[in-house]
Amino acid sequence: MKVKEIRDLSVDELKEKEENFIEELFRLRVRFATGQLESPSVIKSVKRDVARVKTVLRERGDQR
Repeated sequence: MKVKEIRDLSVDELKEKEENFIEELFRLRVRFATGQLESPSVIKSVKRDVARVKTVLRERGDQR
């Protein structure tokens, strides 16, 4: 996801996206551990998406 797209979301939508990305990251790690993941670089991009969402939430002053 692009930063511009993330900044356009509301706080509730950002929290939902964060939860979805964390769940997706868990599933990708499981697939990686079992050898079913073709491209490990997907994990890296999802981790960056999580970081982007957390950064925008922090900038808006809404931390968990």
